[in-house]
Amino acid sequence: MGTQQPDQTTRLSLLEAAQLLSTDTASMHEVEVSLAQAIEDGRLHASVKRWATEQWEGKLLPGNINRRETFIARADFEAWRKARA
Repeated sequence: MGTQQPDQTTRLSLLEAAQLLSTDTASMHEVEVSLAQAIEDGRLHASVKRWATEQWEGKLLPGNINRRETFIARADFEAWRKARA
């Protein structure tokens, strides 16, 4: 039995969303932090998975959010993206 992968046309991981938003002026981590803060503040809905303190991977995100296993509906991401433009 294989692991079911999220549908890439309807959901993005926080990491994938950050890659779509990354620019030459903002580091990838800065974009990830921006997304994580929006999730924590309730401005961006997501299915959140959090790291336990001893499990941190790389640079810490607000709320110990796991960037690879937190998923955002593409429609929610696009609405949030438009609202901040």
